[in-house]
Amino acid sequence: MFANEKGGTGKSTTAVHAAIALAAKGARVAAFDLDHRQRTLGRYLDNRAATIRRTGRDLPMPVHATHDGESLDFYNATLAHLSEQADFLVIDTPGRDDPFARLAVTNADTLVTPMNDSFVDFDLIGQVDPDTFKVTRPSFYSELIWESRKRRAKADGSTIDWIVLRNRLQHIEARNMRRVSEAIDQLSKRVGFRVIPGLSERVIYRELFPQGLTMLDSKEFGSMGLAHVAARQELREMMAGMALPEAALPTVAA
Repeated sequence: MFANEKGGTGKSTTAVHAAIALAAKGARVAAFDLDHRQRTLGRYLDNRAATIRRTGRDLPMPVHATHDGESLDFYNATLAHLSEQADFLVIDTPGRDDPFARLAVTNADTLVTPMNDSFVDFDLIGQVDPDTFKVTRPSFYSELIWESRKRRAKADGSTIDWIVLRNRLQHIEARNMRRVSEAIDQLSKRVGFRVIPGLSERVIYRELFPQGLTMLDSKEFGSMGLAHVAARQELREMMAGMALPEAALPTVAA
């Protein structure tokens, strides 16, 4: 599940790339977009399906659906249907407080919270002293996830692997990056999340959206420059950092 109540963190782009990366490895992947207004994940995959039909290319393609934003019955039925034949279910959530996102997080095995390297984004999960930049307390979102993890443990004894994904921005002053990094590390020890590197801010991600392509579809958008190669490496590192269960992938004969 990809969740952050603040918009503009690259959440949907990251969710799409994770879903396609898993499908490219041979997993059966489903995707559920809970943001019925913007539908970024759903629109991205709709564009991908249209590209497949238009070009006849055999691209890895998750099955997907978008929630109506209102019905609990629709939510439960769609979740059950998508999960039935899938090794992985990728859920994208709105960049705001949403009751269905709160419901979904209690069922997540892995929760990914993308954030940019700024104290504006950090404020969602923790507060810092304005002079020392030391963490003073977790914020409301950390408390929400803490309560969700307790409910999940009480319900079935499972744990939610919470990952804070640092999507990197260009032209950020080095001192600020260091302070944010130190604050994230402090908070991770207090509330129990892992920190992994995410994706840089690159124009290529916005350019790929109309065709529904990802950095894994290099053969479909021509020659790759150094920036493309670097972006693909970032994606590999991000997926490795998530440490999703390889056992769910189908066995391939040697």
